[in-house]
Amino acid sequence: MQLDHNQLRELIALLGESDIQELKLEGDDFRLELRRNLPASQPQVVMQAPPPAPAPAPVAAPSAAPPAAPAVRGDLVEITAPMVATFYRAPSPGDPAFVELGSRINVGQTVCILEAMKLMNELESEVSGEVVEILVENGTPVEFGQVLMRVKPG
Repeated sequence: MQLDHNQLRELIALLGESDIQELKLEGDDFRLELRRNLPASQPQVVMQAPPPAPAPAPVAAPSAAPPAAPAVRGDLVEITAPMVATFYRAPSPGDPAFVELGSRINVGQTVCILEAMKLMNELESEVSGEVVEILVENGTPVEFGQVLMRVKPG
């Protein structure tokens, strides 16, 4: 596989228009990594020569920590993002939100949708109780492990 300068430029432009945070591409004579977790939100391009011998790819740690959440009360359970995605409070624009502040939720109840790569993933609660905090605005990108909501169990 070969990648010319114009194809690289198009790939970077497509990355800039999408929600994709990281892309890795390998060919016979190159390895390309594009990451978008920079403070200036500009894609980062890293091109390296291939390793001398094939080796299994190491698991990389996240390049940025999730945004800090306000202080936690010990009696609350946090609902966190299991992936990098876009957070939606309702199934579609104009529909009511899955949960509101003060809503009672049950185990297995959908509390939001996380969109990743055009796939809509319903996030189900693992706790029953009352929603006391919603920390993310509708349509906002979220990081892996970021606190979305806090629930008072009961």
